[in-house]
Amino acid sequence: MTRRNYPISLQQAAQSSPTLSKLVAMTQDSSARLQAIQPLIPITLRKVVQAGPIEGSCWCLLVKSNAAAAKLRQLLPAFAAHLRVKGWDVTEIRLRVQA
Repeated sequence: MTRRNYPISLQQAAQSSPTLSKLVAMTQDSSARLQAIQPLIPITLRKVVQAGPIEGSCWCLLVKSNAAAAKLRQLLPAFAAHLRVKGWDVTEIRLRVQA
């Protein structure tokens, strides 16, 4: 193990590690997907939705309440169709309510 005697940024550390690099790429992809569907989310619900993990062609949205999840569940087909038009391979979007 090589010891470094100088500080490096988090971005440099992530780029030098294959595992962290993949995690950063997945996080950026998930955030980009959320940004792409923002215009489709009702303004009152935008604050309660966060980008979640991506598992293959399934993407997860994190929601802060059951009521918001119920409303967003109705919009999932439109979200998935919009993302496919934008070039993402999304076959399913799941909602996970955070406690």
